[in-house]
Amino acid sequence: EGGVGYCGARRLKGGHLRGGTPAGAGLSYYYDPLPTNCVADWFCLEGNSRHLPPDPLQHPGARPDLNLAVFYHACNFNCLYCQNWSFRKATFSGGKVSAASLAQAAHERTACICFFGGDPTPELPHALATSRLVAAGVGRERRPVRICWETNGAMQEAWLKPLAASSLDTGGIIKFDLKAFSKEIHLALTGVCNSQTLKNFAALAARLEERPDLPFLMASTLMVPGYVDLEEIHGLARLIARLNPNIPYSLLAFYPQFYLRDLPVTSRDFAFKARQVALNAGVKRVHLGNVHLLT
Repeated sequence: EGGVGYCGARRLKGGHLRGGTPAGAGLSYYYDPLPTNCVADWFCLEGNSRHLPPDPLQHPGARPDLNLAVFYHACNFNCLYCQNWSFRKATFSGGKVSAASLAQAAHERTACICFFGGDPTPELPHALATSRLVAAGVGRERRPVRICWETNGAMQEAWLKPLAASSLDTGGIIKFDLKAFSKEIHLALTGVCNSQTLKNFAALAARLEERPDLPFLMASTLMVPGYVDLEEIHGLARLIARLNPNIPYSLLAFYPQFYLRDLPVTSRDFAFKARQVALNAGVKRVHLGNVHLLT
């Protein structure tokens, strides 16, 4: 009684689990002008506005130009290198935002919403309720607000269908952070096994052809020196290629954070070797991210 779950968003009260509902979630949100620093910006239509087709339903110059970034103060992983580790100070702050209030933040200039954190997984009931309210509030006078997710992908399988629908129906993208291929390294880095993440990724990959022109699923991997080596990259890339070689894959440069502050930044030599390893494994679209960090 009174115990708190691993993610910090659930509490046992009166013999029942409380928390994780549309009524309220611990979060922060802000607006980013487009194009923004997004792991999918290299192929997303919103990432480069010159690739967007003319919108006959919008007055010239009135196109939505903002991303609503929603940061949840909870996570079901505990990554040693978390770049947003300070969110844990707010996990138990007590301040909550309802799905209805958050949906109202998606005003007429909002082109897309990205749920991240922490991770949206512990608060999926809240995030999906927000998505539905936003969709219901967007009239026919404008196109849908794109719904995107940045997640470790370790949610229960039952959530995959509504998660996929939220992005497929709106032109959004689900961005899976595949942290490591081997269970041992994944466990060492995150405190959690990767079996659920890989299982969910495979399930969503099977639906990629439902929107082949703009993939609704992508993967990214942070190249952590000494942990995520070329063998790890090869394992993940081979998995992706076997599922669907057209899944976009972004390899991200590492910068020392949290408990791994003593590690070096990813080297330029390693990054380009890793990209070639992924291409050789059969992935057709491999991108290097955070290249400004490479040494």
